[in-house]
Amino acid sequence: MIRIAGFGLVALLLAACSGQTEGTAQAVGAAGATGTASGPGVPAATVAFEGGDKLSPKDPIVVKASGGTLQAVTVTNPQTGNAVKGDLSPDKTTWTSNDHLRYAATYQVAATAVNQAGAATEQHGEVHTLKPAGVATASLFQPASGDFGVGLIIGLKFDHDITDKAAVEKSFKVTSSPAQEGGWYWVGKREVHFRPQEYWKAGSTVKLETTTFGMPIGGGVYGGQDVSATYKVHDSWIAKADGKTHQIKAFHNGQLVKTAPTSMGKTADTPPRGPTPTFNGTHTVLGKEEHKIMDSCSYGVCEGDPGYYSAPENWNVRISNDGEYLHENLKTVGVQGSANVSNGCLNMNTENAKWFFDTFNVGDVVEVTNSGGPQLSINNGHGDWGISWSAWQAGSALRG
Repeated sequence: MIRIAGFGLVALLLAACSGQTEGTAQAVGAAGATGTASGPGVPAATVAFEGGDKLSPKDPIVVKASGGTLQAVTVTNPQTGNAVKGDLSPDKTTWTSNDHLRYAATYQVAATAVNQAGAATEQHGEVHTLKPAGVATASLFQPASGDFGVGLIIGLKFDHDITDKAAVEKSFKVTSSPAQEGGWYWVGKREVHFRPQEYWKAGSTVKLETTTFGMPIGGGVYGGQDVSATYKVHDSWIAKADGKTHQIKAFHNGQLVKTAPTSMGKTADTPPRGPTPTFNGTHTVLGKEEHKIMDSCSYGVCEGDPGYYSAPENWNVRISNDGEYLHENLKTVGVQGSANVSNGCLNMNTENAKWFFDTFNVGDVVEVTNSGGPQLSINNGHGDWGISWSAWQAGSALRG
């Protein structure tokens, strides 16, 4: 911090503290400041600012008094009319803002200092924050709080491409209690997921925090407002569905509590759609709907086409973005437990479907094996668990 000597007994220094390599300075020059002094023989003080107009909005505006104490400080954004909050130091020589500032904003500063003789000097000036080429705002992959299963996948989606992924990833913090090893995996240029090596431990608390705001993240783009979330992990509920045995087994904290016959997606080349096997691999529950119209037009077989259907189904537990559900289907009860004939869903009778609907919730796990289908992808729901831990670690911008 550079201290400017005053011409009289009181001088005010307006500055901005910054730890960034870009946008560390303040605006405007001495010509933008005015001062008046009260009391005989007390000249008007002067104010000098450094560095142009690139203050990072993450950094505070700082006002300092030299040769006296601060009596009043007002910082206002004239575009919004909002005042900026701040704290005065115990010795009343320094005022520091504690609000987040805005990008590309002008802040008007008025400060009054009093010297030991009681003479007051008032200073006026402006501070300008940097104007980025773009602001990358993140949205949470899951709601900011809630109760989830051990298969919980958390993450962020940005509305701009991230060119400096390593810098952005460093600004993320995930903590869990009890502590568990985990890592980030980038899905394209705008989306990043986090998971532990194994399923979360039952009863865990997982907290996600970002500190990207005000950070240059490449191409003149800066980070938007930070986000945080706290997730609670409930008991372990894992279902294991086997396409060969046509059975679903449900385990609560490792103990088998339910076995139900099912019919998965068909592997036979049956017109009009051909094979529709259920995806293999670890799925997690994405949501539930008590009643839903299952419509073949969702995969291109629409009204008037051979094989079109639109059927109401009950007790629907969604496990992929591709339309896979655990649900009641009374039409397939006769082959549940012996054949796979569905369009990709896991069919059950009323009693079993309702049990799974009542028992399984978002983040609970459904492991599908021997379905004859391809591996569930990371973009099709939460196929993250199908990626080996070594490959997952290589998907980090810091480890890959």
